[in-house]
Amino acid sequence: MVSSVRGPAFLHHTSVPLRSHRIASAPNRLEAPTRIAPRQRASSRERKDRPEARDMGSDGRSWSGVAGGAGGGGEEKTRAAPAEVPTSAAAVDISLPLPEMTPRVIDLCKELVKGWSSLDSSCFSISTVSGGITNLLLKVSVKEGTDSQSSVTVRLYGPNTDLVIDRERELQAIPYLSAAGFGARLLGVFENGVVSSFIHARTLTPSDMKEPRIAAEIAKQLQKFHQVDIPGSKEPQLWNDIFKFLKKASVLKFEDNEKQKRYETISFREIQDEVKELKDLSDLLHAPVVFAHNDLLSGNLMLNDLEEKLYFIDFEYGSYSYRGYDIANHFNEYAGFDCDYNLYPDKDAQYHFFRNYLSDRPSEVQEQNLDALYTETNTFRLASHVYWALWALIQARVSPIDFDYLGYFFLRYGEYKKQREFCFSLTQGFLSSLRSG
Repeated sequence: MVSSVRGPAFLHHTSVPLRSHRIASAPNRLEAPTRIAPRQRASSRERKDRPEARDMGSDGRSWSGVAGGAGGGGEEKTRAAPAEVPTSAAAVDISLPLPEMTPRVIDLCKELVKGWSSLDSSCFSISTVSGGITNLLLKVSVKEGTDSQSSVTVRLYGPNTDLVIDRERELQAIPYLSAAGFGARLLGVFENGVVSSFIHARTLTPSDMKEPRIAAEIAKQLQKFHQVDIPGSKEPQLWNDIFKFLKKASVLKFEDNEKQKRYETISFREIQDEVKELKDLSDLLHAPVVFAHNDLLSGNLMLNDLEEKLYFIDFEYGSYSYRGYDIANHFNEYAGFDCDYNLYPDKDAQYHFFRNYLSDRPSEVQEQNLDALYTETNTFRLASHVYWALWALIQARVSPIDFDYLGYFFLRYGEYKKQREFCFSLTQGFLSSLRSG
């Protein structure tokens, strides 16, 4: 999905329609179907593959137009007043073939998109941008005269997405994020999806995110994103979500005997103890709570090279959470479609990101602030692995995609165990230095 396929990065390469988190398939990567990461999910993961991307109009931020800020949490929050968004009680059956779905989609667009109500249905053309486990993304275009056309995207939610995505939370946030200049403009909401403006940009690749100039811009925009004020409770949802996932994941039953045997090797008591210990340790850091994207993989980042505008898209997993978690989750996505976590950024690359996140004068950021954010981020690095590991278990039971989600669980939880000693020691040492200093 264009951005809705959350799943391991490798999922995006599959030839099967995938994730909202994750799966879109980038044309230049479709030839590698053997290892697909579920989270790059079949979504976020879903959109990555669309190079043409979507037109966000003037909603993007320019390279030169980003001001840094003091960095994540202490500043006055931004709450732009969202525009009135049309709504419809209509729904579209996502299981229908596109030809059968088309008339209903056209009717929806006529109802929700300003200026389209009187257009003849023959003016419309519809194509699939991406399909995933949580979304189906369509491009709907209308002819305007002889030489031009305008387009929107229609995102249809897939089945069982309520198990991993809080749609009510997502729809509450989108209008405010859109008003603040993030993501495509929200044009309409219907029973099982949304209509948004089309972004003319390309999806970034994992290697793009490491490029110093792009990394700096991502950091600056993320700092601004974290200043958006979404109405409602500001309580961080990370641990609530993880414990909800853990509860659901621990009672699954698989019809396939081999899957059931693999599943039964998992110690949920061990995972629960690990999560509790990690939560207790991270609580001691008193990390700033911000409205976080929570799924900032390459497929949810788009760049218009001509205008030098970078876009954050797809806010399905957005919630109030910890600053360090959002950054760490982004860094974990450096692993790319092959889920190579050796590509996690080194300390110098992280400090480059932090300097641009913390200030519009990166060279003036004090070392102690960099050290603190480094510790915070790498503590929550572990939480990111646990979150997506448990996410994968649930997908293993409910996703129609032919992908080894159980294997993805073991991959992410294995990476958690591999990095645990370093991250715990780093955090404990940092806290000890604060007490003694």
